[in-house]
Amino acid sequence: MWYRKSRLRKDKTKSTGVSSKTTVTRNIDLVYGGGSIGLMGLVSQAVHNGGRHVIGVIPKTLMPRELTGETIGEVKAVADMHQRKAEMAKHSDAFIALPGGYGTLEELLEVITWAQLGIHDKSVGLLNVDGYYNSLLSFMDKAVEEGFISPSARQIIVSAPTAKELVKKLEEYVPCHERVASKLNWEMEQLGYSKTYDISR
Repeated sequence: MWYRKSRLRKDKTKSTGVSSKTTVTRNIDLVYGGGSIGLMGLVSQAVHNGGRHVIGVIPKTLMPRELTGETIGEVKAVADMHQRKAEMAKHSDAFIALPGGYGTLEELLEVITWAQLGIHDKSVGLLNVDGYYNSLLSFMDKAVEEGFISPSARQIIVSAPTAKELVKKLEEYVPCHERVASKLNWEMEQLGYSKTYDISR
């Protein structure tokens, strides 16, 4: 499971507790961006306290800023953001975005694009707490209407207002979109690395 980091807001902490409980009760492990601050700091601590495996992947340059106090679970230090996302994807079976900002959107859209390209066929979900992502979902629907996103590709992402509903949808997800390529490996060598990351199933 890959959750994304977002900053702490009081009106979103309730959903964090619910998503943590769902993760633990459904025996789901957590792969995330490695920070100990914000919503993801709370989620990772709760999941770890519940006895589930937590993997945090964080660039070395961000460790002083995003790691405060004791680290949670297994921490993997990587060179940069590109390697961080590839490493997180490699260890994940599905992707979930909590309410967040630019970083959350960038990572979310990238894993959607990877699915469209055929790099992976894992499920992608939005935890749409209090309608936080309604505008984004409306944008995607408008893009379908205008012909920029195919109707089948629109089905790559699923959303729900609660963690319980979202996990159920992710478990039931069956890829139905037309892939650009049948199978691709994420070649980190193209980004200056010699190691190949296979993020497909």
